[in-house]
Amino acid sequence: MPVHPTAEQVTQLSEAPDGGPLVMLNLLRFKPRADGIDEGVTGAEAYARYSVAAEPFLQGVGGRLLMAVQPQQSVIGPAESEWDLVLLVEYPSRAKFLEMATNQEYLKAHAHREAALADSRLIACTKLTGLRLDIE
Repeated sequence: MPVHPTAEQVTQLSEAPDGGPLVMLNLLRFKPRADGIDEGVTGAEAYARYSVAAEPFLQGVGGRLLMAVQPQQSVIGPAESEWDLVLLVEYPSRAKFLEMATNQEYLKAHAHREAALADSRLIACTKLTGLRLDIE
């Protein structure tokens, strides 16, 4: 279950050109019951604890939550629900994301995320501007 990036993924992220804002797409599936630091509550409750604890670190690097949505049904793709929560989180740069992600105090709060999640994806994205599709 991916909750932490591999060393190779961190290296690729840190070596990629840092061309401005970075948007992280978070795909999250909660455990029915959290474990570890949050044993005894639901995965969703444990993730809420993580969100509260992580907020000061996000703000500290100039990041912000752009959008949080709860998937309702698959229109194209598997009929079974894959994700419980989808987040878009913006950071001023790759460097600022890495600064937060390697902060030792933040990593203590990250234990709530680990306890909460059955599966996750974290996908680094950049905003597109002036996108135009010419379909005739």
